[in-house]
Amino acid sequence: MNEWDADVARLREQVAALHDELVRYNLVAWTAGNVSARVPGRDLMVIKPSGVSYDDLTPDVMVVCDLDGVVVSGDLAPSSDTAAHAYVYRAMPDVGGVVHTHSGYATAWAAVGEAIPCHLTAQADEFGGEIPVGPFALIGGDDIGKGVVATLAGHRSPAVLMRNHGVFTIGADARAAVKAAVMCEDVARTMYLARTLGRPVPIEGADVDALYDRYQNVYGQPGSTATTAV
Repeated sequence: MNEWDADVARLREQVAALHDELVRYNLVAWTAGNVSARVPGRDLMVIKPSGVSYDDLTPDVMVVCDLDGVVVSGDLAPSSDTAAHAYVYRAMPDVGGVVHTHSGYATAWAAVGEAIPCHLTAQADEFGGEIPVGPFALIGGDDIGKGVVATLAGHRSPAVLMRNHGVFTIGADARAAVKAAVMCEDVARTMYLARTLGRPVPIEGADVDALYDRYQNVYGQPGSTATTAV
């Protein structure tokens, strides 16, 4: 097995397994949602096939595409969001993983077109401030990807709420992007509950910065990266 084959085989296994996390954390319904991973050193990505049950998402059905969304390896059609993922990878070379969900609470914020303001230490840790809202875009082309990239430019947040659609997250690898999706839904739910109780208390900007820096650079065990652990 050459290096390309080994990388693809490893990522097919990882991407298939990470879809189980979307189900475990109740971030998806039916066949909606997707995870992809960039193949290191190659203009390729591994992504979920379109319309396949989560129970049937094994490594061998994952699809390999180039960064124009053209299938390179795989017997099934790739996700309907492939063009969006591909655009993100082309525009953001440091991104190694992309996730899309319609998780309930976060998508409710997307439906009303409202960013999630930073009133929680957990949100400051993971997102470094608000979770922003991106523009409405139709599914199938790369307009969603363009909206994700444009919205996250200048933001520390690895998550964006695409208006009237759902959540897109990015990460250094696919696992980090899944973690961001899990945390986005957790924050969205907590902030919804806080709004029902009254007026949430904001966190000062300097404190948000301090919390973000500590979590990103100090939290966790030596040699580990906090953002890559679900």
